[in-house]
Amino acid sequence: MELDYTEIGRRIARRRKALGLTQAKVSERAEIGDKYLSSIERAISIPSTEVIMRLAIALDTTPDEFLVGTARHEGQRWKSIAERLRIMDDRQLDLAESFLAWLSEQK
Repeated sequence: MELDYTEIGRRIARRRKALGLTQAKVSERAEIGDKYLSSIERAISIPSTEVIMRLAIALDTTPDEFLVGTARHEGQRWKSIAERLRIMDDRQLDLAESFLAWLSEQK
């Protein structure tokens, strides 16, 4: 599955605007730079899994809203998963991303 980073950036911007939030406010919530968020929204920068998770939390949605265009709102389970991912180092995040890619391919 090829990710469309232009569309991911548009989805992030759309969600941010729907909530009436500025890039500065979302950047602050996600603990990233506002220029970096601007670059993500314009598909100049490719966000890591961790940044996608941070943006999902900051914008009160799930990462799949950005990645595939649909959000899951079945409880708050995704938030606890996102919190676990936030404290992982790069090696752990790489492993988690590989596992999630493998898991999404399973039927």
